[in-house]
Order: sequence, then C-alpha cells, then structure tokens
Amino acid sequence: MRNFINTFTLENLRGDMWGGVTAAIVSLPMALTFGVASGAGAEAGLYGAILVGLFASLFGGTQTLISEPTGPMTVMMTAVIASLIASNPETGLAMAFTVIILAGIFQILFGFLKLGRYITLIPQSVISGFMSGIGIILIILQLGPLMGQPTQSGGVVGTLIALPELFANIDTIELSIAFITLAILIFYPAKWKRFLPPQLLALLLITVSVALFLGDADIRRVGVIDISIPVPHLPVFTQEQMLLMLVDAMVLGMLGCIDSMLSSVIADNLTKTEHKSDKELIGQGMGNVMSGLFGGLPGAGATMGTVVNIQAGGRTHLSGVIRATVLIIAVFGASGLLQYIPLALLAAIAVKVGMDILDWSFIKRAHRVSWQTAIIMYGVIGLTVFIDLIVAVAVGVFVANIMIIEKLSTAQESKIKAINAFDEAAKLSLEDRQSLIKCQGKALLLELNGPMIFGVAKALSRQLKQITEYELIILDLEYVPMLDDTMCLTIENAILQIKEADKQVIMIVRNRKLLEKFKRMGSFEDLPENMIFKTRSVALEQASELLSAKD
Repeated sequence: MRNFINTFTLENLRGDMWGGVTAAIVSLPMALTFGVASGAGAEAGLYGAILVGLFASLFGGTQTLISEPTGPMTVMMTAVIASLIASNPETGLAMAFTVIILAGIFQILFGFLKLGRYITLIPQSVISGFMSGIGIILIILQLGPLMGQPTQSGGVVGTLIALPELFANIDTIELSIAFITLAILIFYPAKWKRFLPPQLLALLLITVSVALFLGDADIRRVGVIDISIPVPHLPVFTQEQMLLMLVDAMVLGMLGCIDSMLSSVIADNLTKTEHKSDKELIGQGMGNVMSGLFGGLPGAGATMGTVVNIQAGGRTHLSGVIRATVLIIAVFGASGLLQYIPLALLAAIAVKVGMDILDWSFIKRAHRVSWQTAIIMYGVIGLTVFIDLIVAVAVGVFVANIMIIEKLSTAQESKIKAINAFDEAAKLSLEDRQSLIKCQGKALLLELNGPMIFGVAKALSRQLKQITEYELIILDLEYVPMLDDTMCLTIENAILQIKEADKQVIMIVRNRKLLEKFKRMGSFEDLPENMIFKTRSVALEQASELLSAKD
C-alpha cells in the first residue's frame, strides 16, 4: 500500500512539539487510571498509552488524532479480563492480552476491506445510549475504590448489590481524597486547561499532600510499578478458548473502530481537514496488536487528548510520535514516584471520565426529538449497563433501522400512484394527458418516484389490484434512481401477474444501471425490447397506438 508509513515534516515543529508534550501530560494520569481500573495494572495502561499512540501515529490516517486507552475500551477490557480470569484462572490474563492482539488484527482487516466509511453509520440515538451506558458502567465500577475498598466482583450488578456493605465500611480519608479530586476536576477554570490539565494538577497536588500530611495513614496506593522493558509473549490456547477469544476480540475491535472514527470526525471539524478512515483503522489495529504483544491495554482515538493536541498547536502525525516519546521518558524516568499515587485519586479521575462520556446534551432532549428516539436511547443504556455491550448496539441498531425503514416506507408509499385518463389530480404534461386520453380509458399508468425499498412492496401490490379493469398497464420507473433487490423482484412478479391476466405491459426505465440489473435477473425475458422505453411520452404514444391497432 502506497504511503503505508506516514511521512513527517518539520514545517509545524513548534506546534507539534507543544501539542505532543501537552497531550502526554494529559495521557499520563489517564493511563494510570485506566490501567488500575481495568484490573491489568497501572503498567498495562502506561504501555497501552505508549504503544497504541506511537503506532497509530506512524500508520494512522488522522494527522492530529491522539490514541490511547479510553473509557469505552477500558470498560470492555475490564469485562474481558474478569470473565477470562474467572473461567481460566491460570491463563486468563494472558488470554485477555491475546484478545487485544486479535482485536487489532480485526481492525487491520476492516481497514484493508475499506469498511472505515461504514463504521459510523449508526443512529445517534444508539451511539448516545451506548456511550452513556459505558459512562454509567465506569462510574459504578469505581464506587468501591472511591470509598477506599477494592473493586467489587460481579461487575455492575455485583457492585450495586454490595452497596450496603460499601457504605458500612467507608474509609473517610480515601473518600475525602476522591471528593477533593472531583472538586478540582469539575470546578477547574476552563481557561487554565490549555496551560495545566486538571488531571495533572490533581495528581501532583493530592499525591504530594497525602505524602506530606498523611504519610502514616493506611491509604491504598498504586504500589510498585514494573517498568522493565516488556517482552512479547505469544501464548497457545485450546480451540475452545480461541473461539471464546475471537468473539471478545471482534467486539473489542469494533468498539475501538467506532471510538476512533468518532474522534477522527471531531479532529476533522477542528482542523478543517479530512481523515483517511481505512488507513486509520489499519494504524489503530497495528497499535493494538503491539500493545497486546507487550502487555498493554487496548486503545483508540481519544477525544480529550486529540482536542488538547490541536489546541496546543499539533497539526501533523509528528505530534503523536512526540507524545509517545515524552511518555516513555516520563514513565521510565519517574516510575518510582508513581507508586505513591492514591487509588482513590485515580478512581475519581475515572468517575469524571465517566461523567464526561455521558451524552448530557442528547439525554436532556431525546424526548423532544421523538418518543421512538428516547426509547431507543434509554433502552440501549439499560442493555449496555445490565446486559452486554454488543447486545446493546445490535438491538439498538436493529430497532432503529426498523423504525427508519417504516418511516421511509410510509413516505414512499405516496410516491406510488395509479393514474388513468380521467385522473385530473395527476401531474401530467398536456402531451402525456392527451396520449393517455387516446387510450380510451383502457390503459393504467403505475407511476413510481424516487428510491424504492422493500418496505413499499405491499403498496405496489395494492395498486396492482386495479389491473383487471384495464387492457394495458404501463409501469413507469422513469424517475426511480434505485430499487433494492426485493423491489426488483416485486416488479418482476408484477410483470408476470399482468401477463397472466392476459394484459399487455409496457416498461419505462430510464436508469441504465437499473435496466441492466433487471436484464441480469432475467426479469424482462418475456417482454419484447420494443415494450421497454426510457421516457413516459414515447411509452404513452406506443400505448395509444397498440390499443388503437387492437380496436
């Protein structure tokens, strides 16, 4: 593939440097937070932030996109780790990292198959419900660490069931740390964010304060982080385990694609550029493959890091490479200090991420858009939180598409009209009306307008009930740019029905591709070439001549 590896220029070196450094400052606390929240460890979050970000910048198709572990990917990965360790205690964690590798391979495959443009063709109600559900999951899973206790087993349901016990055993010091962290993140002045990210301020201020004033307190901390250079592992599993991992990998890979494409669209809007979807999927896939190989978390395009990068001056892929380089220096140079970070602080950062993921704007006005939109969004939220991420998206997309098809079908039914010589309301040119009058009421014009999908097949069938009253039927598809396969077969059956009723049939097909499709299907095998026309005027003249000759 041409330009497989991105080329780098120094034309915007100053902007890219500031963008990369600023994005790295934001990424560090987020990587630690997601690593701890996932259950894989802080180092997994750091490795993921470095590797996914580096390879996505080297091979991706969005110049300013910053890729790293994100809230949605962490929520999904947390569920994968928990389920695999529960079913395979000895190899579960290794299997989880293999899932990341497989997810990356799926993303690369999606890119080579050029599926990038279709990834975001999901209704807003489904995306909003899905993302909001992930935000709720992230918040609920942090309730234990917020109160100074371990993350509860059993996911969302397990945490909610354990709430009485959590409240009964609250650690007031750690809860206070969490509340102070949230206060900083929520009330931090927006104008200061471009100079000092609130996550970094909270990380430094609270960690130092705890070390100075609460050094002897029994506070849960990150602990020693293994920052030795990771060695790639390629574990071998049974066929049954591999099938289980493939399902998880497909879901994780698709989630990463959606997350990245949405962030790429935001980057385009901010920079007035256009990303390359398929190339971006390949870059994301390569980043996740490498992250999984070296024990890192999966990642995707991150909206927060991307916006920070752009606001600081980043404009090319070089900013992402600089970000990864700064992270490497910071992590390997200051790993000894990271172990003192309180877990309650990281839990509060995760809660704020969950709050930001919630689509407040759409949630507040979904019911104003339509009751169907509100039902889909809240239904997807419920399925995401309490059932399964992929089930939520699948059900949401299915229901949303059914509703859209119903609306389109209802709108298009009015575009199927039966017109005879005495129909004064029909919009006909004077010439066409005179030709139809010459048919002496023996011809029926069945007019179809606009694209036609399977939902309007019944409407056409209803109009065909009138054919017994006429000797000749004209099927007018002059202004039909597209028919789906069901409608093509319905037209074919209509021709057969007309001929079986011993009536004559004339076709009007203007679209060349549509005509070729009918001929490939064999729909016109029993229809003479001189009964197929491109314009209505010629077809009506032929109809009047046929009926006159018959008399």
